[in-house]
Amino acid sequence: MSSLSLYSVQAVLILDSAGKRVYAKYYEPPHTGADKYKALSKSLKKQTEFEKQLFQKTHKQDSEVLIFEDHLVLYKEYLDVTLYLLGSMEENEIVLQQAFNAFKDSLDLILNSGIDKKNIQENYDMVLLAIDETIDDGIILETDPATIASRVTKPPSNDPQMDLDKGLLGAWGFAKSKLQERLQQGI
Repeated sequence: MSSLSLYSVQAVLILDSAGKRVYAKYYEPPHTGADKYKALSKSLKKQTEFEKQLFQKTHKQDSEVLIFEDHLVLYKEYLDVTLYLLGSMEENEIVLQQAFNAFKDSLDLILNSGIDKKNIQENYDMVLLAIDETIDDGIILETDPATIASRVTKPPSNDPQMDLDKGLLGAWGFAKSKLQERLQQGI
């Protein structure tokens, strides 16, 4: 059965090739009273144990979707990182797949040289913004990767930037010439 809640995503994880956390964000819907979700989102020890077991289960596998400890897990393994999106078992798989595709495709657009640990760490701020533009507090906000990438990256500026020194020197020169003209007119 499909969930009628907007809170679709339970976690977004990025783990390195050793299963260590590069990024982890767990979401807890405010209206659920399920102790297992609260325990996972509140305890760092349980999170790291869960991530370790999840990595062991998904490492070097060919599938992209699996069920793990009452979570629907979508993942994509790259060279030295693995991206994960976790949802509840009651959630619509297609909705989660759309959100996951938007997340990983927007990272592809943002990280021009590819998705790897070094590139993610160098552009960590943009990666976090991309995640926040895609998913906020477990609610899927955007599923178009181009829109997400355009909100995260700065558009190229066609206007030449004025050098502050040139601006001040230009203003000083202009004021000096006007002052000289006034003094010459007064004499």
